[in-house]
Amino acid sequence: MDLTQGKILVTGGNGFLGSKVVESLIAHGVSRENISTPHSTDFDLRVWGDCVKAVAGQDIVIHLAAVVGGIGANREHPGKFFYENLMMGVQLMEAARLAGVKKFVAIGTVCAYPKFTPVPFKEDDLWLGYPEETNAPYGLAKKMLLVQAQAYRQEYGFNAIYLLPVNLYGPGDNFDPSSSHVIPALIKKIYDAKTAGAPFIEAWGTGSASREFLYVDDAAEGIVLATERYDGAAPVNLGSGMEITIKDLTETICRLMDYKGEIHWDATKPDGQPRRMLDVSRAEKEFGFKAIVGFEEGLRTTIEWYKKNFPQLS
Repeated sequence: MDLTQGKILVTGGNGFLGSKVVESLIAHGVSRENISTPHSTDFDLRVWGDCVKAVAGQDIVIHLAAVVGGIGANREHPGKFFYENLMMGVQLMEAARLAGVKKFVAIGTVCAYPKFTPVPFKEDDLWLGYPEETNAPYGLAKKMLLVQAQAYRQEYGFNAIYLLPVNLYGPGDNFDPSSSHVIPALIKKIYDAKTAGAPFIEAWGTGSASREFLYVDDAAEGIVLATERYDGAAPVNLGSGMEITIKDLTETICRLMDYKGEIHWDATKPDGQPRRMLDVSRAEKEFGFKAIVGFEEGLRTTIEWYKKNFPQLS
């Protein structure tokens, strides 16, 4: 698909991932004037009429807007995470279909996978069981976009694709401890401990759970490549193909930030899904995507960005 020949709506286009998707689109030759990135104050995608207005005149919709957060936020707001993500996605795709949009790119989540998915997670295993409880409402709301995309393709011939990115990180991430994911949460926690001269930090869970992480620039490039080159009904993972335990992750960030204190694990807090690592072969086969930013390289860049924005740490 020639992305340079039409109008592209990027919901969430001013956010952490969305801003990088816009940069990637421009790098692929799309004129900035042809990319629409409305704020939530312009269109409330929970409202049907605003979805209709948002897609008017668009040729491609890349739906990134979402209500997201770490384990704590998911536990505190399961209803909000389910309702708002479901309503935004379902209404936007229907509005896009009715408006004659040529392609809809739905961004799912690794949280859609069953709690005990065999590692590495293969796309064909999405329906083997119920998601991990702490983020199941969010994961299932996003998973319904896959059902909708496949149903619309079958009945209406609507070209909707579904991508499953793993946990993202990078400069510009959300560092608010009430809603952040694990990497920014740890960076802030270690940063604050070092600034205060604290002898230890407290970390959630046991440290035994594992995660995979994808640098935000890589994720953006994967989304744009899929928009350009992939028109299949099957869901596609976007990841780096690596796995690290939360214990090793925490120790790595402590080392990179030169924090010498101890790590105290709070086992009363949940670990979340026991293991996460994606099979990333389909993305490479279908549209030539492969992550290029090394994990420690990405962590160093993220840490440096944070220190520049909060410069009291020497």
